Amino acid sequence: MADALSVIPAAVLRNLSDKLYEKRKNAALEVEGIVKQLAAAGDHDKITAVIKLLTTEFTYSPQSNHRKGGLIGLAAATVGLTTEAAQHLEQIVPPVLNSFSDQDSRVRYYACEALYNIAKVVRGDFIVFFNQIFDALCKLSADSDANVQSAAHLLDRLVKDIVTESDQFSIEEFIPLLRERMNVLNPYVRQFLVGWITVLDSVPDIDMLGFLPDFLDGLFNMLSDSSHEIRQQADSALSEFLQEIKNSPSVDYGRMAEILVQRAASPDEFTRLTAITWINEFVKLGGDQLVPYYADILGAILPCISDKEEKIRVVARETNEELRTIKADPAEGFEVGPILSIARRQLSSEFEATRIEALHWISTLLNRHRTEVLSYLNDIFDTLLKALSDPSDKVVLLVLEVHACIAKDPQHFRHLVVFLVHNFRVDNSLLEKRGALIIRRLCVLLDAERVYRELSTILEGESDLDFASIMVQALNLILLTSCELSELRNLLKQSLVNSSGKDLFVSLYASWCHSPMAIISLCLLAQTYQHASAVIQSLVEEDINVKFLVQLDKLIRLLETPIFAYLRLQLLEPGRYIWLLKALYGLLMLLPQQSAAFKILRTRLKTVPSNSFGGDQLKQSSSGNPYQILHHIQGGSQITEDGDINQDNKNSHNGINFVARLQQFEHMQHQHRLHAKSHVQSLGNPTSTLTKEVQRPEEPRRPSSDINKPPSKTSRRGPG
Repeated sequence: MADALSVIPAAVLRNLSDKLYEKRKNAALEVEGIVKQLAAAGDHDKITAVIKLLTTEFTYSPQSNHRKGGLIGLAAATVGLTTEAAQHLEQIVPPVLNSFSDQDSRVRYYACEALYNIAKVVRGDFIVFFNQIFDALCKLSADSDANVQSAAHLLDRLVKDIVTESDQFSIEEFIPLLRERMNVLNPYVRQFLVGWITVLDSVPDIDMLGFLPDFLDGLFNMLSDSSHEIRQQADSALSEFLQEIKNSPSVDYGRMAEILVQRAASPDEFTRLTAITWINEFVKLGGDQLVPYYADILGAILPCISDKEEKIRVVARETNEELRTIKADPAEGFEVGPILSIARRQLSSEFEATRIEALHWISTLLNRHRTEVLSYLNDIFDTLLKALSDPSDKVVLLVLEVHACIAKDPQHFRHLVVFLVHNFRVDNSLLEKRGALIIRRLCVLLDAERVYRELSTILEGESDLDFASIMVQALNLILLTSCELSELRNLLKQSLVNSSGKDLFVSLYASWCHSPMAIISLCLLAQTYQHASAVIQSLVEEDINVKFLVQLDKLIRLLETPIFAYLRLQLLEPGRYIWLLKALYGLLMLLPQQSAAFKILRTRLKTVPSNSFGGDQLKQSSSGNPYQILHHIQGGSQITEDGDINQDNKNSHNGINFVARLQQFEHMQHQHRLHAKSHVQSLGNPTSTLTKEVQRPEEPRRPSSDINKPPSKTSRRGPG
């Protein structure tokens, strides 16, 4: 200290702490000259003493004017040292850096000025303090004083110039500092950071791309900044990096993919678009590197497919298709489970497009890696079943395709149908709204006969009789009306002449017994008209309730459709199809006379031509009444089924034991009647089977006199 006082005159030291800037400046010039002389003489001990004096007595002084003078003095000393300043930087720079956090804004301003002058002198030797300087500049970029900010910007530009031309800069040491500050929200700091990233990336010898995963998330964070300028700068930097990635032979896609997946779910639209664009490029470029991240990437893509912004939807769809074309092998590390988990989760999405693509993924995986997918079946099966209740028909159809693909294996087929029936049982609305769609589509995908046989087997043992009846009625209506089941109908029409048709008829009969109208419909379809007549006459009072009449009304209307054209044409030969006539008249007798269905069927039966009977029959029955005709025909021959006269009277036809079938039907209907009675008793409100809805203001009239009383009960039943 004594050496410094002997070198620097007291007047100079006094002026160095003066409140006037001009006096401090002149004093600093004096210090510069003194240090220059000492440096020329090589007296570095005295130079050290001068720097120490300026530091302890001035820069660390409680007086702000002293601190200002100390800063300008240190800068002057550095200028005086010129080329020899490097060896004294350890003394000069720390007190200046310390002044950046001074409470006096003017001191901070002069600290910037001082460091600027020091940096101009020492240039590359300055790099050793880069991290501390960067940290200080980062804080000053957000300084509350505009003058300090302006001075910091000037210093920042100079430091950038020095770094870009220096070979001593260490990017490895700098990156942790950058990463630490990337999530700062202050807009000035963000501008400062993006500026540094851009500058360093422009230096050929600095590999910023290799460290991109360390600050990529921070850049994406800035895309949603309230400042348009910051968003633009961040976007520009990201665009530049993406271009470098396209041109680079080796990139760490994995770490960045994790970041992009998170950012693809950002609430900010621009951030989502940028993230999905990057993912799109990664999928095209990443190859095997991305295999472990396929599930995460898919999890980011699927929601974006339904994004409200069209640009995002377009890129997401393109990326999805690109990802699906990549055929990764489980043997190479590709895991089916995580992909299935993502697809299953997205089946709960509120957006139809996302649910559809999730199903496409499950379908794709089933086609490519069936064994692996089936090993995860327990994890996804319940979700797939729930998807059958989806409000979108497109989704339901795709779910059915997936189910059909799974059900190619017999055990899975049984599993599917059992759960499908279970779903219909617990969710009546599903059967009502989607039953036809689901059953018809499954019949197309899995073979109609196979589906109906399995459903019949399950429903035959159904304990919930009400549900069984409703389900059978639904299946019967689908069977009678759907174009997809035309082959099944054709097979049933051959039940009396074809073993396959017979087997199907018997298979369906067991469960169709749950519904009288379903059985009658099945018999009409299978052309087992004698048995249909026997079923009709076996009905008792309790069977003919409002539900029965509603179903009967539907059947009568169906008889007028093209599906039953063959039946109506058979009425042209009433002598041959006497049991058909008897069955239809039996239905007519069950209908209330005032109902529309009664009038439809009566009108149809009136058109039956009487002149197609034999002459003797006509003489005996001038009215052409089919019951009379039946009576006369039975007198001279035996009829087992319509169109098959003069055969031995047997209890079976083509192996079908109709007596046993009728007993089976009557037994099942007895169970239904017992169930209905117990239900009524449990409610404590017994009512008539035929409800008030069916009753008319006046009792239905008896059939008109031109229809004679049918034969006795024994003769009515016949052999079947």
